[in-house]
Amino acid sequence: MTRFIHDQFAKDYLEELLAPYGVVKAPRRVSGEVREIDIYFDPNFDHPPTNLGNLGLLGRMAQTPVLIEPFRNAASDDEICDCLLKLLEVRGELQREAHRNQVKLPKAKRPKLWVLTPTASANLLGDLDAKADDKWLPGVYFMAKTLRTVIVVIHKLPRSQETLWLRVLGRGKVQRQAIDELEEMPVNNPLRGQILRLLYNLRKHLEFRQDLGKGDRKLIMRLAPLYQQDREQAILEGEQRGEQRGIQQGERLIVNNLLQERFGDVDEQLAAIIEPLLALPPEEFTPMLLQLSQLSREELLARFHQSN
Repeated sequence: MTRFIHDQFAKDYLEELLAPYGVVKAPRRVSGEVREIDIYFDPNFDHPPTNLGNLGLLGRMAQTPVLIEPFRNAASDDEICDCLLKLLEVRGELQREAHRNQVKLPKAKRPKLWVLTPTASANLLGDLDAKADDKWLPGVYFMAKTLRTVIVVIHKLPRSQETLWLRVLGRGKVQRQAIDELEEMPVNNPLRGQILRLLYNLRKHLEFRQDLGKGDRKLIMRLAPLYQQDREQAILEGEQRGEQRGIQQGERLIVNNLLQERFGDVDEQLAAIIEPLLALPPEEFTPMLLQLSQLSREELLARFHQSN
């Protein structure tokens, strides 16, 4: 089933975004019946990250230790309860560890559970007593305070930069719109390149499947031109780097030949000035080449702070 491909993409994606700001375990096993948490993130409390705001709503979620459970299809009440069991087991582990160390588990280190679901019915949210909070964006629903569990309904999130990194994990039109916004970001934005690389990898895995649904086929089609654009840009940049290396190698050969012609032999001291000479700005480099036939060895070495 393609759901497992999307599940792996979601884990890789969230790990990529959160890794600079703390410790990410994906997956993390918990005791009791074997269960795996999709993403367990523990922020760096010793050196609190100052730029988590770059991740918008996801960064706000990651202010405390969190379990993140992303669903490709709408999460059911049973699945959410299973996620809640994982949270309680992790919380129990932490409390037992604190008790062994004879300390109290700080509230800031008690993990929260964030369930990411593409859609959720009003009945589901009502049955779980999950409610919106005016201090948070639409689409974010909090269960009872003691449970420390939040449900993010991705298709209800407003279309803004703050929610972009979560909407990439949505479905259908929501996800394609997020990819549109990702494409419009400046090409030098490091997150843009990282996420596109993961999306291309998702596309590659989906292409090998025979059981693709309509939504996955549309996703592949949406990523195809973007992948081609980036591929062409990478080839162009590679060619430019190759041309630049060729120019530098040519200049290095010219300088070496001029030194050899002037002094007969290019020893270690003379060889050591080649790189500094090549690093000169164009307005200084050309005149220096013209002066090589006139400067003495001492003058040349002194010019580049060399000694005999």
